[in-house]
Amino acid sequence: MPARRPARTAVTAAAVALLSATAVACGDSGGLRGAGATATAISPARLWPGLRPASSPAYPYDVATRAVVKGVTVPGDDIRAADPVDVVEAEIKAHPDDYGSKGAYHGTVDRLKYCRPGADRARCPLLKPYYRDLTGDGRNDMTLGFRLYPTNQTAVRVYTVEKHRLVQVLADNDAILGVELAGRSLIERSPADISGYEYRTTWVWDPGQRAMVFSRDEYLHTGDGRHAKKPSASPSASPSASGSSPAASSAASSASAR
Repeated sequence: MPARRPARTAVTAAAVALLSATAVACGDSGGLRGAGATATAISPARLWPGLRPASSPAYPYDVATRAVVKGVTVPGDDIRAADPVDVVEAEIKAHPDDYGSKGAYHGTVDRLKYCRPGADRARCPLLKPYYRDLTGDGRNDMTLGFRLYPTNQTAVRVYTVEKHRLVQVLADNDAILGVELAGRSLIERSPADISGYEYRTTWVWDPGQRAMVFSRDEYLHTGDGRHAKKPSASPSASPSASGSSPAASSAASSASAR
């Protein structure tokens, strides 16, 4: 921050003066010593300057998902008061093609009844909700996860409250090793198709789109020598179930890693 620079300069000057005085007192001349030759700076080399620019993106990629959740109330605008089971049921109702009897995730509907009080919670597909301010408005947002049976995928959702309404601001389906909240970022860890690596995707809040958007993806070395092939996410026509394209992300991150 520029406002802190004068104070930092003053402290540095005082430290130099103190060291100089100490060096003189010890009989040292206090002269500067060379640190060796400085490496020559090399500017970036632009390859193929005559290459025709691409006119369209290589992969279709939904970078943002935003939708008002219908039928779920938020008493007192406190997102903790919204029932996570009601939230998942609202998504199921809004997207019958995904969750109907012939939908890719029909098994989730069958198991959701176990999420109610008194039922066998071990069979409930809904994971523990987490609350943290991811949008920067000073209020908690809700991160939900639920298993998408009969596939091995997990749905990751983020919700916020705007004008007394519950709004979904992130929707991604993927094979998940783990999910982390780091500051205001959400990081998904998934199996990679390279032995000894895992695939990570980071989502951050975009004030312009008022949604959590794809920020970066990368392959990270885990060193455990596993060979777990990352499956492609089942495509969906609904915005809430589309999220990202793992194949596109993998190709992009693999290219950038080179």
